[in-house]
Amino acid sequence: MDFSARIKPLLTKVYSPEQVDTLIPQLQNLLQPHLQQVSREDWRKWSHDNVLLITYGDSLIADDRRSPLAVLADFLEQHLKDSITGVHILPFFPYTSDDGFAIKDYTTVSPDLGDWEDIKRISQSFNLMVDLVINHISGKHPWIQQFQAGEKPGCDYLIEAEPDDEKLSEVVRPRSSSLLTKLETVDGPKHVWSTFSSDQIDVNFANPDLLLEYVKIILFYVEAGARYIRLDAVGYLWKEPGTRCIHLPQTHTIVRLLRELLQMIDPQIAIITETNVPNRENLSYFGNRNEAHMIYNFSLPPLVLNALMQGRSDYLKQWMMSMPPAPIGCAYFNFTASHDGIGLRPTEGLLTADEYNSLLATMKRFGGKISMRRHADGSESPYEINISLFDAMKGTVEGEDEWQIERFLCSQTVMMSLEGIPAFYIHSLLATRNNQEGVASTGHNRTINRYKWNVEALEAALANPETPHAKVLAELSRLIKIRRLQKAFHPNATQYTLHPLNQAIFAFWRQSMARDQSIFCIHNLSRDVQELRLTDLNLMDTDQWTDLITGDRFTALHDAYILQPYQSVWITNKIDSAEDHTTPDPLLGD
Repeated sequence: MDFSARIKPLLTKVYSPEQVDTLIPQLQNLLQPHLQQVSREDWRKWSHDNVLLITYGDSLIADDRRSPLAVLADFLEQHLKDSITGVHILPFFPYTSDDGFAIKDYTTVSPDLGDWEDIKRISQSFNLMVDLVINHISGKHPWIQQFQAGEKPGCDYLIEAEPDDEKLSEVVRPRSSSLLTKLETVDGPKHVWSTFSSDQIDVNFANPDLLLEYVKIILFYVEAGARYIRLDAVGYLWKEPGTRCIHLPQTHTIVRLLRELLQMIDPQIAIITETNVPNRENLSYFGNRNEAHMIYNFSLPPLVLNALMQGRSDYLKQWMMSMPPAPIGCAYFNFTASHDGIGLRPTEGLLTADEYNSLLATMKRFGGKISMRRHADGSESPYEINISLFDAMKGTVEGEDEWQIERFLCSQTVMMSLEGIPAFYIHSLLATRNNQEGVASTGHNRTINRYKWNVEALEAALANPETPHAKVLAELSRLIKIRRLQKAFHPNATQYTLHPLNQAIFAFWRQSMARDQSIFCIHNLSRDVQELRLTDLNLMDTDQWTDLITGDRFTALHDAYILQPYQSVWITNKIDSAEDHTTPDPLLGD
């Protein structure tokens, strides 16, 4: 393997020849203990068997002396070991704000959460996703203190600018705070770049020494068991005054470089980029099959939500038809809820103004909050909806009704049926409601969906089969187990949009890569009974067709099938069961 030949073309796109000549041996020395003899791209990083959980390290807490991470590990092993294969633990490092995304130390587990033994325990049973918060650091990070004292290396790691610099007028902002933060230094006050907040100070990747720092961090995470590296807010990584400072060519090159380096040390590790932006911009992070292995499917949450609020599939279907299949070796990361809100920028160009405004008004009626972002001219516009997804489903644009659980389960079944790898936020699996008390306490809208369950209270709720928490977890666990056995749900299996005449029905077809299994995924998005004409599906008479969810068999293919409110069916010609499979490595595929 010629190390220099693989990375020099990338380095030369962002650094000077002199810097590149210095960087190559430094990177090689860093990676040398980890380099593999064979480092070809491994296209089998996932299969139909992959399902992930998204959680904070302290989403579950206990009254006893167990650390939150130990409580999480216990809960995973007791309730989710047969359904979830991977866990994204949101930043578990010491931090000062933004619930973990203002990191003070990248290599220490926050003592409030536990220690590295807790993390390694989870990684032994589940594929671990770790955040690399790559764009910014906490205002209390040692590099900030060094910058203020004029000491290395931190004095060279931040981005200075002047508040009156007109070249900053076009910078894209995800927040309404000031772009620059004033720091007192030994040389007087200086203003530094802070895209997200005054406590999240951006770092300067134009300095190649900083690249080395983050490569060291990545290697540390890999040794700790990370199988997925999530690049948080990576779109803002490179700054160039006079530009929009988002998705710059240098940013894409850095993503390519990190992928190349990881491929050399373990071809089975995947990079996932987090870019909460309009759909076309988000898709760019696949590159030419040489950037992210996975990208968040950011348009999915608001479009699924809107479809269920309106009771019709047209906008969701239109978007789905425009989505290209993920390139070979890449996959969509499907989700409907996360620790953040439901992003609105990914709806740009996908919803009419009336639909958009109706969605916002409905979410406010259901207890949601709307967070704003600032534009270059100083104006503001909605950035995200902050709401528990379970409470977002308590009704439609017509108001609250009795179909909350059914509607919510429909949203999750749509998500896990689509091309890609499904990921469930822990509060979706647990049917957690809006945390209004938390918002009042912190003053932050996002707290509404970051509730911390007392695990004893949670266990009591789950022990009662009549609670929404028990009903949702039991049914989603059942559906996930069914899904994990179906090869037609491989993240890269064929997907084709169907066009039933009834707009209340959202329908598409999945086919396994070996073409031996088909699944027709049919979803009633409304609270009314709907008639599905089986002739619309063109089911072949030579096959036997069965709904995987209910077990119903379809013998008279010219008849109609009655879909109950918010019912989903997975109609297949081949039922895969546990007996049909050896147990594959969840990351390798079969």
